[in-house]
Order: sequence, then structure tokens, then C-alpha cells
Amino acid sequence: MRARRTLPAVALAALLAGCASGPLTSPAPAVLPSPMPAAAPPVPELRPGVPAGYLGKALPDSLALLPAPPARGTPAFARDQAVSRASQKLKAGPRYALASRDADLRFPHAASTFACALGVPISQQDSPRLYLLLQRSMVDAGLATYAAKDHYNRVRPFVFYKEKTCFPADEAALRTDGSYPSGHTAIGWAWALLLSELSPARADAVLARGRAFGENRLICNAHWQSDVLQGRAVAAGAVAVLHANPQFSADMAAARAEIDALRGNGVEAQDCAAEATALAVRIPGVE
Repeated sequence: MRARRTLPAVALAALLAGCASGPLTSPAPAVLPSPMPAAAPPVPELRPGVPAGYLGKALPDSLALLPAPPARGTPAFARDQAVSRASQKLKAGPRYALASRDADLRFPHAASTFACALGVPISQQDSPRLYLLLQRSMVDAGLATYAAKDHYNRVRPFVFYKEKTCFPADEAALRTDGSYPSGHTAIGWAWALLLSELSPARADAVLARGRAFGENRLICNAHWQSDVLQGRAVAAGAVAVLHANPQFSADMAAARAEIDALRGNGVEAQDCAAEATALAVRIPGVE
């Protein structure tokens, strides 16, 4: 994806493949009581069945926002290398398994990423406006990284070290996709910021999950630590701009109503013990 330019096929495949899992106007979920939030209006599409983001050409400019990535041979790059090598000590066990799952941005899989942190299930059936909000904000946060990605074209650690990643299906695309800043991190942190706003009582858990989502890119051998840190900065910029978009604001209000209704009905996220175990494993050297 390139900010202010056409959408490259490699990024579309990496970030949006599988997004379409149903109609792009929101059906009424069965679990929520009346009155229901109004269905979303028809959404523009990047391709048939794949919803566009909210921002269009109003994306923040990551090239203007971020400093250059650490150059080889500098102390900053040495720190990136040290964290990269430390993160590879977790190439087995529950945190690596979670990192592998987090690498898959396809919907409906990706929609459930924050369900345990939020405390309620996230699906097209149970929370259609929240589901659509995640799809569309993913596009904006991902696109916002590409001005810097394309300019610096930084080599990813798995390419630098001639190794593998946690998600082999993406490796061919990632080899030619710049490492700096991390698009996965921008997406996960944008989601964390939005969901913590929608559910302030769960903010600590949601933000911690968003941090782990980005740091899992270290474990996956797909990004350097500086890529991850600056991915959060891009996410913050994208979310700030999103708040000026009327349709985004309407979807946020509808998503909040869905979350409140699920909680009011006693609906809870399930099967969260394994995720909690994985998140308790910390990456050596990452504070």
C-alpha cells in the first residue's frame, strides 16, 4: 500500500486478503436487544468485497512524521540487532504460537485479536459495526506506513540474517516490502487505541494486547524494534486524523453500542487462558 498512490498488489495481499466475509452493509446481530444501531451505509471497496478505509487521500504522511531508520553500523542499529537476536530465543512455546496467529491479518480471523482483552467476542454476526470499523481502520493504518516504507525500503531481519519468519505464507511478499515502519504494528496499535476509547474500563488490557501485537513482529523475525516503535507513532497519527471523519465517528458510536449490548446480555469472550499464558512470556531485552 502506498500513501496517496495506488494500492500495490503485494500490500493488498499481505494486509487485506480474506477481508471479505460477507456483505459490506452491516446485518443486525442476533444477540443484541432492540433498539439496534442503524446499519452502516454502503462502503466503498478496494476490490469486490474488500472495504476501503475512511481516509482516502487524508492519510498522515509517515515520511514527514518519522525520522530515518537506524543506519547499519550505528549504536541504534546495534540495539535493533540485539533485540532481534534475543527475540529469536522464543521460537518455540506459547508466545511464538501467538505471534504466528497475530501475523495473519485476514478476516474473519483478525477480528478476534482483541476479543479477550476487550472481554466480548468480535464477529460480523455479533458486532457488525465493530467488525467493519476494524476492517476499515486497518486499511488506513496500514496505508499510512507506506510513504516511509517505500522511501527507505529497509531490509527485514529475516532477509538480513537469511532466516525464516513465523508465517511463511507472507515471506515472498515481505521480501520486497519495506520493513520501516511496521504495518502490522500500526494496525494493531490503531486498533488498541480505538478499542480502549470504546471501552475505557478495559483500556489497560487492550493497550497491553496492542503492544504485544506489535512486539510479536520481533518474535516473527519480520521487523526490527525501531520498526515496531515507529509503527505506533504512525498509528497514533492515523487515529488522530480518523476522528475528523464523520462516518468513522458514526461507526465508533455504533460499535460502542454493540459492545455495551453484548456486556449487558452477559456475553463474554471465550477460550482466553492460552492467550494469557502466551502474553505472560516477555521478550528478553524489551522493556
